[in-house]
Amino acid sequence: MVTSSAPGKVYLFGEHAVVYGEPAVPCAIERRAHVTVEQRESGMSVHADDLTLDGFTVEYDAETGGRPDVEVADSLVEAGVGYVNEAIEQARDAADAGDVGFDITVESSIPLGAGLGSSAAVVVATIDAATRELGVELAPVDIAQRAYEVEYAVQDGEASRADTFCSAMGGAVRVEGDDCRTIAAPDLPFVIGYDGGAGDTGALVAGVRKLREDYGFAADTVEAIGDIVRQGETALAEGDLAELGRLMNFNHGLLEALGVSSRSLDAMVWAARDADALGAKLTGAGGGGCIVALDRTPETKTALEFTPGCEEAFRAELDTEGVRQESR
Repeated sequence: MVTSSAPGKVYLFGEHAVVYGEPAVPCAIERRAHVTVEQRESGMSVHADDLTLDGFTVEYDAETGGRPDVEVADSLVEAGVGYVNEAIEQARDAADAGDVGFDITVESSIPLGAGLGSSAAVVVATIDAATRELGVELAPVDIAQRAYEVEYAVQDGEASRADTFCSAMGGAVRVEGDDCRTIAAPDLPFVIGYDGGAGDTGALVAGVRKLREDYGFAADTVEAIGDIVRQGETALAEGDLAELGRLMNFNHGLLEALGVSSRSLDAMVWAARDADALGAKLTGAGGGGCIVALDRTPETKTALEFTPGCEEAFRAELDTEGVRQESR
């Protein structure tokens, strides 16, 4: 029996645009998914706890194909099951293990579909734990590649490498197409607000794609996000948090123009800015879920706690470590 963990992430810049070959800079955060894998003769069962900040339990047996009776959108549960199944297939392939069975337990404090990379963290940790259980140890960069293939399959070819590479490697990373690398970053004082909801990543990505096809200025907006990322890289290298915050504000405005924000996300962004955060923006696909702000003081977290529609506010420092084995 092996337990591995992998971190969630926030986007400093670049979500949605990264799907179209523009650069993005996601950062791993100190909030992790833990996956325990134990080999058995055949079949597979999965027990999952705490997939939202409030927590619930999901149990299913892959052989039955049943849907768990939980208060979560069907698309999220089906995707969650798909991610685990595909991750196990990748582990079997890496170990040349055929149809060996597994008992899998997922414990995660990263909410589903909220923009913090829950699926990537679960996939990365599952591949690491399952391959180790089968006697194979993969390098983080190899886990990142296999995890990307999982997300690509489950998301019908709409995935980028950003989430999975960040979760596998940790720290701050830069992703542009197939070019993925770790980059230096100062201590980033992240404050996260969570509205208790989740966006439908597939539908939101499809919506942006249609806008780009229908309107030239929407394509220009996506390119402008890429320009923000490039400018942000310079600020990150110089440790200029004030400039990072200003660029985060610009990035949120462009994402809002692309139709992927929501009333609750905007309310949290403006509450953070009114509390003198250096910058604030949605993180991830949007439509609901989380915003990320930069603030070393307690003011932003306090403001978010009193913002209608914000169910949870918390600090999550940059996590410099990616996937790791926790126990055997």
